[in-house]
Amino acid sequence: MKWTNTTSPKAAWLAVITSSAICGMAGVSSADTLRDRVDAYRAAHEKEIVTLLDELVRLPSVAANPQGLKATAGHLQALLRERGFETKLLSGDASEPPVVYGELMQSSSLRTVVFYAHYDGQPVTPSEWRSGPFDPVMREGAVDAAEIQWRSAPTPFDPDWRFYGRAASDDKASIVAFLTAFDALAAAGLRPAVNVKVFWEGEEEAGSPHLETTLRDNAAALASDLWLIGDGPVHQSRRPTLYFGVRGAVGVEATIYGPLQPLHDGHYGNWAPNPAVLAAELVSELRDEDGGIHIPGFNDAVRPLTAEETAAIAALPSVDADLRTEFGIGRSEGTESLPASVMRPALNVRGLNAGHVGATATNAIPAEAAVSIDFRLVPNQTPELVREKVTSYLRSRGWTVIDKEPDLPTRLASKRLIKLEWSGGYPAYRTDMSTPVAEAAISAAARTAGGPVAKLPMLGGSVPIYLIAQVLHASVIGMPIANHDNNQHAANENLRLQNLWDGIALNAAMLRELAW
Repeated sequence: MKWTNTTSPKAAWLAVITSSAICGMAGVSSADTLRDRVDAYRAAHEKEIVTLLDELVRLPSVAANPQGLKATAGHLQALLRERGFETKLLSGDASEPPVVYGELMQSSSLRTVVFYAHYDGQPVTPSEWRSGPFDPVMREGAVDAAEIQWRSAPTPFDPDWRFYGRAASDDKASIVAFLTAFDALAAAGLRPAVNVKVFWEGEEEAGSPHLETTLRDNAAALASDLWLIGDGPVHQSRRPTLYFGVRGAVGVEATIYGPLQPLHDGHYGNWAPNPAVLAAELVSELRDEDGGIHIPGFNDAVRPLTAEETAAIAALPSVDADLRTEFGIGRSEGTESLPASVMRPALNVRGLNAGHVGATATNAIPAEAAVSIDFRLVPNQTPELVREKVTSYLRSRGWTVIDKEPDLPTRLASKRLIKLEWSGGYPAYRTDMSTPVAEAAISAAARTAGGPVAKLPMLGGSVPIYLIAQVLHASVIGMPIANHDNNQHAANENLRLQNLWDGIALNAAMLRELAW
């Protein structure tokens, strides 16, 4: 059955499930045949696929724009309904960005797989973008490359072209890849080999504050065997990637206090404590130049890697030298490879602020300094444990640790005064890579890739997927598609077209070839 441009997705799907020739499970097609069919569909519909992404990115789905989030959820719900999904919006109240939920159930005898992504993006500062974050453009490559009028350009598109816009890669690309994979199967007359559910979240970039409640309140509807997480970048080698865990995270904003007001550094330098200097001392007390964390007992709870996880890291292509050139850095921290380094906890200084620099610099001792820190955690560390150990360590180093603005007696009684304001955070998650479902996912991904995939025991970034395993008792595997250099969480976020094309094929493989 050929699906023409005038055939609706829902009509194509209904034709598949009602056709007597293919209404039963037709047998999982060979990987080459499936990939060929999916690639052929994609090649014939590249403009339609990019248009789907363009329309989605133009919706300003960021936390600062509740109406944009609501509009995006409605748009996604309509896209699923067009494809025959039963849908509803899951949320506790009108103030929450809703979860877009869809299901396409075929038989109770089939496995059920949930495809997860988030449709919200990071906040934007438009002045930092070369083009509008919600006015997406195509470029030949890097952000300073020529802009392309892709709507009038001939196809096939150059796979190295890049599509620029907020959330283009994180995670709207995964949503478009899923929808297109579903369309490609329907156009080829192929049914998914699993029952399909969709869970598209609208507040992941805000820390998923309502995720646990949503999962618990809808546990029956979300019953499943596997969740595939369409979030994160592929390995830097561009090899198709699966990950089996993520690091946890917890952040802290530290305020260091000096004099009640800035003081002339000629009259009071070498006498009044300088909070900018204290901030530098704080960082050096917490970590060394290779990222090692000085806090006693910080790593005591860390779960060691298994032999299989260690072997998976060793099997990854080496990318360190190329990345140092790409990023313009003369060294990397420590002696480990990048994949090995993200298997351990990290203490990252997100920012430092004290006084003024450059043209606005003044000869003064600042009154305060601010240090923003985030910790990346590994199993079996918890945010609560981190908060306890950090506070205890700082007090042992002579800091007076408080959680609110100090009064004068507190200031006078403290030699080194610091206020810590913690974010909630969440723990890490890492699952067994040798389970039948993990092996099935690896096999399906490798068949469609035509070679080995990058198997990451744990992604360096953080996603609160531990809740899915904890609340729903389902297996969870990461299935990223975005390019590693996509400017995730920064200005000029972008998506390389070949990553989208590969992502479509990977989603199709998981829909059609996943069996265990």
